Amino acid sequence: MSAVDQPAPLPLRTRRLVAEFVGTFILVIGGVGSAVTGIQTNGTLAVAIAFGLVLTFGVYAFGPVSGCNINPAVTLGMLLRGRISREEATAFWIVQFVAAFLAAGVLKLMVSGFHVTDQTGDLGANDYGAHINLAGALFVEAMLTAIFVLVILLVTDKVGNAALAGIAIGATLTLVHIVGIPLTGTGVNPARSLGPAIWTGGEPLKHVWVFIVAPLVGGALAALVFPYTRGGED
Repeated sequence: MSAVDQPAPLPLRTRRLVAEFVGTFILVIGGVGSAVTGIQTNGTLAVAIAFGLVLTFGVYAFGPVSGCNINPAVTLGMLLRGRISREEATAFWIVQFVAAFLAAGVLKLMVSGFHVTDQTGDLGANDYGAHINLAGALFVEAMLTAIFVLVILLVTDKVGNAALAGIAIGATLTLVHIVGIPLTGTGVNPARSLGPAIWTGGEPLKHVWVFIVAPLVGGALAALVFPYTRGGED
């Protein structure tokens, strides 16, 4: 195909939304999917690493287009720090939740129609009660999200090292999952949590508000703390 025949590129705004959709979809398929198909076989560490690797890939693949938020809590932090407009943040939230719902639907199809064993028992949905109570779940999810979003804000700041941002962000998500999986399954992402909960129903769906509210609180807290931790000169 000659240069003359090349289709016109999509508007940047559209490409940013597509990047957020595809990135979130891959995060759920790769991260949550690793738990659904292998948490008992490979262990929680493997699942934590899977989440970190998927996000590392996402940062380098989609970061130049949309910033690779692929997480409503991250988008909230970016909004509160003035790095994204209210209108675009709203659009990001919509595509993130839709992508997570559809990706969880693919996982549901795998375990219900393709004879794949769901090793989590609940499509990788987040929950509390077995190893931590409600107050603890709220605290852990908010704290882990705040750490995660703060790292993102710092390494993507103008004084940060953009070349190493993906590694730092992916490593932080891995660490967050190592800590959180035994307690809540690690949400730290309202879209990732809501998608599987809708398809699973039951207790995970009743409790999903925890994994929406707490990460958003954590994202806002990270935005609040960020000015006191950033490097460089004002």
